[in-house]
Amino acid sequence: MTGQHPLPPSTSPSTTPTTRRQALDTPSRRLRRTLHKRGGLAVSGAAVLAVAGGALAVGTQPAIGEALGVPTASASATPALHGTDLDRAQAAATIVTARTVVADANDKTDTTALERRISALSDYRTLSSGALGDRIESTVDTVQDVAQASADQDKRDADARVAAAKARADAAAVKAAADAAAAAAAKAAAAQAAANTPAGAKATASALAASRFGWGADQFQCLDNLWTKESGWDYRAVNPNGGAAGIPQALPGSKMATVAADWQTNATTQVTWGLQYISAAYGTPCAAWGHSQANNFY
Repeated sequence: MTGQHPLPPSTSPSTTPTTRRQALDTPSRRLRRTLHKRGGLAVSGAAVLAVAGGALAVGTQPAIGEALGVPTASASATPALHGTDLDRAQAAATIVTARTVVADANDKTDTTALERRISALSDYRTLSSGALGDRIESTVDTVQDVAQASADQDKRDADARVAAAKARADAAAVKAAADAAAAAAAKAAAAQAAANTPAGAKATASALAASRFGWGADQFQCLDNLWTKESGWDYRAVNPNGGAAGIPQALPGSKMATVAADWQTNATTQVTWGLQYISAAYGTPCAAWGHSQANNFY
């Protein structure tokens, strides 16, 4: 048809975006960005868009034409429209714009009001200029409202995704910390269980006797003889006759709390207290063992 303008490549149905950037740079998305940035569409006295020869062309809003990817109308390309013809061309273009915004709106955005505006404007061929002007203006106002609401919802959705990702990361960090704490507690419990055995208590006593008091193997042999006689190196041992408790048979057992509050369950606490007692009362384990052999106590 003479005067018909072909659709530009960016709006051709056969054009398929090959990259994410191209996919996001669709005419409808460019329109939404332009609506959002420019804050409104002029409707009085000029067409938002004009229809010429079956193709869209922009009259006095080239930025909107660029957003939609259609050619900008000029005096040589599009005949001047006046009166009712201008109003009807503007109505047709406004419907196209409004339908684009509806199609591209966020799924959570309510487009009901805009769809009603489109329906009310669809019989523009039979409406008077006054009625067309009012309906075009109200439709364009609603287009802006829906475009803004959609953009706001897009931001809320993006913020929600960021918040959800952060929540998942925080939960993973909390779980990792809890797992690490549980592993450390389990390791400590296993170490304590090993230290509470007779062999573990002897190893602790041998190390402390050498490092803190300078007692060698001969003194440790006396210590081993002494506490084997007293408790068998059992941290749970209690003398039924006098109530002496623990590996060193402290009387009362609560004396060992001067080292740590866990004296009833921790062989290392008992050994530490027992070595301090021997050092203070007898000087060496062999002296304590000698007293025990002579008097049956130390």
